[in-house]
Amino acid sequence: MTDEVVAADVTAQEVAHEQEFVDTVYRRLSEATRNAEALAREGHGRARLGHEGGLVERDAMVFQAAKRIATLNAAHEGLVFGRLDLKDPTEQPRYIGRIGLRDEHRDTLLIDWRAPAAAVFYQATAAEPQGVVRRRVLRCSGKVVVGIEDDLLDAETGSDLPVVGEGALIAQLSRARDRSMHSIVATIQAQQDKAIRAPAKGVVEISGGPGTGKTVVALHRAAYLLYTDRARYERGGVLVVGPSGVFMRYIERVLPSLGETAVALRSLGEVVDGIRADRHDDPAVAAVKGSSRMAEVVRRACRQAVPGAPREFRYFYRDDTLVLDSRELSRIRRGLLGQGRRNRQVGRVASALVDALWRQVRGERAQERSKEEFTDTLLGDDRFLLFVRDWWPALDATEVLPWLRDPEFLGVVAEGVLTPAEIQTVARGWGDDLSVEDVALVDEVRYQIGDPPARTDDEEADPLAGLVDANMPELTTVTDREFSGPRTAGRTDDDGYAHVLVDEAQDLTPMQWRMVGRRGAAATWTVVGDPAQSSWPHPEESRQAKDDALFRIGPLRRPRHRFHLGTNYRNSAEIYRYAAAYAERVGLSADLPDAVRSTGADPVEVVVDVLEDGVREAVDELLGVVDGTVAVVVPAARRQEVTRWVGDWPEVADALAGGDAARLAVLGGLDTKGLEFDGIVVVEPGEIQQESPTGRATLYVVLTRATQRLVTVRS
Repeated sequence: MTDEVVAADVTAQEVAHEQEFVDTVYRRLSEATRNAEALAREGHGRARLGHEGGLVERDAMVFQAAKRIATLNAAHEGLVFGRLDLKDPTEQPRYIGRIGLRDEHRDTLLIDWRAPAAAVFYQATAAEPQGVVRRRVLRCSGKVVVGIEDDLLDAETGSDLPVVGEGALIAQLSRARDRSMHSIVATIQAQQDKAIRAPAKGVVEISGGPGTGKTVVALHRAAYLLYTDRARYERGGVLVVGPSGVFMRYIERVLPSLGETAVALRSLGEVVDGIRADRHDDPAVAAVKGSSRMAEVVRRACRQAVPGAPREFRYFYRDDTLVLDSRELSRIRRGLLGQGRRNRQVGRVASALVDALWRQVRGERAQERSKEEFTDTLLGDDRFLLFVRDWWPALDATEVLPWLRDPEFLGVVAEGVLTPAEIQTVARGWGDDLSVEDVALVDEVRYQIGDPPARTDDEEADPLAGLVDANMPELTTVTDREFSGPRTAGRTDDDGYAHVLVDEAQDLTPMQWRMVGRRGAAATWTVVGDPAQSSWPHPEESRQAKDDALFRIGPLRRPRHRFHLGTNYRNSAEIYRYAAAYAERVGLSADLPDAVRSTGADPVEVVVDVLEDGVREAVDELLGVVDGTVAVVVPAARRQEVTRWVGDWPEVADALAGGDAARLAVLGGLDTKGLEFDGIVVVEPGEIQQESPTGRATLYVVLTRATQRLVTVRS
């Protein structure tokens, strides 16, 4: 028999043996699911007890059962993926999986990958085997074992254990991609595992060049934290913030596949509740809107009189004509703002105006009446209440931001903060809808004015109801001098998250750091980024804003833990050499990790007379060469044009179909952040480089997205 036949027989025997164990685990999983379903039925039955205690028990039991069922269902695919054979002959092999399971005798059947007992699966190496002789990764399709990959870590033990396959990591890296990120739970490397299992307290910063697994490591860290302190992180919640909706859809399956669902995934355009934006401003506009100086512009705007509000109020009382002119109203406005955020003062406005009017009462007939009677008269007069409502309305943040669209208003509040050229840039840069950059400004407004007060059903029916807070004390008289300096508004009423994970952190503007920081004032943090890939043109300003958000917001003194990943698992060595050479040529100070595999396929540069024909040929060729996904990456100005071309090509119709399951996508350079594809066609790379001040970094990002093939096409 040949060596190949012998190896095939050994592999078949080993796969069959592992299949027996996997079958046992799935039988136990089915039993656990039936038990959870029975608990849910029992919980529903508690509602028939006829008292409140039964209802409470029902809710608790059904909730816990539902969580357990969701966890079991999520872990169904790829449930068992690892095995450790140990040097100690008395120890049985340890099997590692997405969740932990016990057998009917309560003995450990499957170890959760996050458990301390599983750590050696990731940390053992040939240099330091830590008592492990053989590490095995099981590749499964559903419940069926389709392959195994072994690493012999301790050859000196003299074990007769067979070793099968080329190694799990290389086998995994060579597979075709689809439109979703998948967990790497079976192939986490020792360097990555240290970041995943880092101390929970404080800030964990994960840096590294393209393809080093920063994103997926951070997501596995979130799953690890939920496992180690579930009560805290499920109660407070975990927020994952990424650069775009495309990116969030790409990563959305990772945590559920690890059995974790208590996580909110938000792109930067979705961080503020109730708002969704995916349009980016022109780079020049975005550079101004994202600057930390906009916080002062917004603060000033929120202290101005409401545009269009009445500027005067006249009231005849007995023998007196009482007048609140613009100067007096400005004084009252400053006094109210000195007491707290704008929306918090809605119930105090009427009282402040009544006080100001009462101080003007001079006539004998008027003074015969008490202030209480005067107050009752005003509060019973709809003219006064309408003035109160119109002069100091309860405001939503999305109503205030449009004030800045008025060039004259913007010029007043931005004077001395922005340059005249920057003011003009912003004034011309407003779109018909909110941009991603606008969302941080909306949050800043909300931070400054507070949320509108909740209205009761009676107040909803009567627009003049709720304008007076009978329990609110009178305002003290405050002079103009006391309000000459800037004031810091209090925090918004957001419920802070227990953990915040920020990916592509190098791209966050200072205003976006302020927005995200408010969501994690008392949180632990995971921050992921690579400065060389930054699309923000002022890195020092951004670093300062990041440090303010992480270390100066909230009551905690956070320790800092830094981890650097230095191995590129995404790109072939040929593709990354090409991208690294570009980075060095254009002067990017890039972190250049080592690529671990080679395909023999160098990147191809194509120069054509007719751009559409060249792109069509490149796309058609890549779709035939690679089994997975292909992206056509274009300058922002050409995206609609190229998308139209691709849609008109019948030969790629199948590759375009299927929505998120499609093999082919047309994307702008910034849209590729954090993504990866088997093949990439880069259209007019020079235009991508020139389309913004950080275009060199954007093109570097684009060149590092391909795992197998890279083609550039220019006319």
